[in-house]
Amino acid sequence: MHILMAGAGATGGYFGARLAQAGQDVTFLVRERRYQQLQASGLVLQTPHGTETLKPQLAQANSLTGHYDLIIVTVKSFALDQVLEDIAPAVGPETLIMPILNGLRHIATLQQHFGEDKVIGGLCKINATLGDNGEVIQMTPLHQLYYGALDGHNDARLQRVDAALRDCQVDTRFSDNIMDELWEKWLLLSTLGAVCCLARGNTQQILTSRGGEALLQGVFSEILSVITAEGYQTRPAATARILELLSDPATPMTSSMYRDLTQGFDIEADQVIGDLLLRAKRHSLATPLLNAVDVNLQVYLQQR
Repeated sequence: MHILMAGAGATGGYFGARLAQAGQDVTFLVRERRYQQLQASGLVLQTPHGTETLKPQLAQANSLTGHYDLIIVTVKSFALDQVLEDIAPAVGPETLIMPILNGLRHIATLQQHFGEDKVIGGLCKINATLGDNGEVIQMTPLHQLYYGALDGHNDARLQRVDAALRDCQVDTRFSDNIMDELWEKWLLLSTLGAVCCLARGNTQQILTSRGGEALLQGVFSEILSVITAEGYQTRPAATARILELLSDPATPMTSSMYRDLTQGFDIEADQVIGDLLLRAKRHSLATPLLNAVDVNLQVYLQQR
């Protein structure tokens, strides 16, 4: 399968490398700085099992030619508008686009731009970041990739995607209910990001602080009420697992948004938290804790 990986950060770099190692025809669409970095040093993966270096196929927006079978979008959500323009020449009549971004707003954006029939659901679960020299650092063995048709009908086109992805040395999940998976990923990610950014610490520090457990549970409840009002068909066992994971004081966790914030980087405030508040307003839901988080993040962005 002819695959374009839009982005070669921690997510795109890791999963794109695994696809290339499995024999798929993968090209990484990157900006100039990342292009030069990867040309010079290769794509370096540092995993719990050791270090691997690949010589990736690279492209920049002005050099894209031909159509791709699958475009996997892995950039930060605030970079999506530029990516829409960049990948347009690579989108042909049979191209499928699988975004792996935080939140859900990006799905409607991609559908409006390229058509509903071209966009499929995707998400990943991985603890990874970029090192100082651009290496992809996988911090734990977790590397799950979920995908499926947004309407649940995994037709022959999706079966072809599954055939390409399932042998790429990661834990793949071909889902016939990807929308619920996406809602639940947002529940986990936004709760984690909200409490870590508001409290300026990891979950272990928060849960062992006075009022920390109540804060986490309160944020979780507000977010669950919003996504349920928006159409999430609650799966009690799944939501209980998410809360249990977040509430374990023995396991310190942080979100990528919190890590970006502590390094002074741009953050996905509107996509992860702001969009939840817009949806809450649509249903007249009271979300005082989410509002406090949103104000906190807006002030941070003003001060950058």
